[in-house]
Amino acid sequence: MRIAVITESFLPRVNGVTNSVCRVLEQFAERGHEALVIAAKPGPERYAGHEVASVGGFALPGYRSFVLGMPMARLVGKLREFRPDIVYLASPVSLGAAGAAAARKLGIPCVAVFQTDIAGFARRYGLRGTDKVIWSWLRRIHSQADLTLVPSTATLKTLADHDFPRLALWRRGVDADRFHPRYRDERLRHEVAPNRETVVGYVGRLAPEKRVDLLANLSGLPGVRLLIVGDGPAEAKLRSALPNATFTGFLDGLELSRAYASLDVFIHTGANETFCQTVQEAMASGVPVVAPAAGGPLDLVTPGHTGLLYDPDSVSELRSAVMRLSANRDLRSLYGLNARAEVEARTWNAVSDQLMGHLNAAISGHRVLTAGSEPATLPANAAIATTITTTVEANAAAGKLARGVTGQGFPGTPATSGEATPAKTGTGFETAA
Repeated sequence: MRIAVITESFLPRVNGVTNSVCRVLEQFAERGHEALVIAAKPGPERYAGHEVASVGGFALPGYRSFVLGMPMARLVGKLREFRPDIVYLASPVSLGAAGAAAARKLGIPCVAVFQTDIAGFARRYGLRGTDKVIWSWLRRIHSQADLTLVPSTATLKTLADHDFPRLALWRRGVDADRFHPRYRDERLRHEVAPNRETVVGYVGRLAPEKRVDLLANLSGLPGVRLLIVGDGPAEAKLRSALPNATFTGFLDGLELSRAYASLDVFIHTGANETFCQTVQEAMASGVPVVAPAAGGPLDLVTPGHTGLLYDPDSVSELRSAVMRLSANRDLRSLYGLNARAEVEARTWNAVSDQLMGHLNAAISGHRVLTAGSEPATLPANAAIATTITTTVEANAAAGKLARGVTGQGFPGTPATSGEATPAKTGTGFETAA
């Protein structure tokens, strides 16, 4: 298969979109498919054996590391030259919008991957009243795709509520060999917690939408030390707000594996996550998770089994969850074992098999649609309504959705030559979500 991958973010920028695209490209190469990557400058010449075509882009104000690709004037010509069987749009906004239009003009099947909560991102950066415009723009882009892939049931419901057509669920994989309990490092733990305190850690981008400042509410908890892994535009303010925390900066490779596995509790604070890969990486490392009862973590964390969920607007629930786990070593151990068991089979190879199924369905459905009838293989909103409702109701019954119900989790029951180096997935950075 020949696949044109048009992505809003790529190396050397490290975030959730980049990481997912890199893993997908590696899987394409393993399966013998040929991809052309189109992304914003600067960038490598190749990745995983695939050509990378870099185009102009612009950085978001106040966040220079997040660059959106500008539409390329010769995009149609580039696609004609490559002759793809399908176009894959990774978190389309600007460059992705041009890619969707080009695919439609050329009659090429197109799959869009929804990965970034742009509306939530805008709100966190003070852009109030922009939701309607943003959702309208995103819906317009995704409506041109034969299929939109969504990483979590909560995001699936959100897109259905905003009238996005032809939705399907496609989650992310995790490297359970790289993220593993065997990397627990007592030397690192001693540096962070010299008196054998409980090590509570955050891994990810240090940016306003991640709400890492909420960790200041954990100051004063007895026997708790904070470890913050990652970098970003909010780092200076966070260092000031969390003077007793240990900041490592950006970590990669073995250092990152050690940081995850050396935690006693992993905590996530962002409330606009469409998936939240860092939660999976922590779980694969055998670490119990405390996360907001919103977005992607609803699918990943089972309260009272692999971790605890808290009302994203409740500081008291956040503190209670951390206090409960920090005070109970046996419970942490149990949740950590459960977490590892729950994710270790979610390999990138397994989820890539699902992705290839979606791509083939989109190609087949596009051919049927071109012939003049509706593609039976692509579910419309009405067709997925039952699935969404059933999943949401199941999560609610498990204490995952309803506001205030999350407390049910708290009771006393238990590069060379132009070839890019692999993406630094370590901080698990999620682009805006």
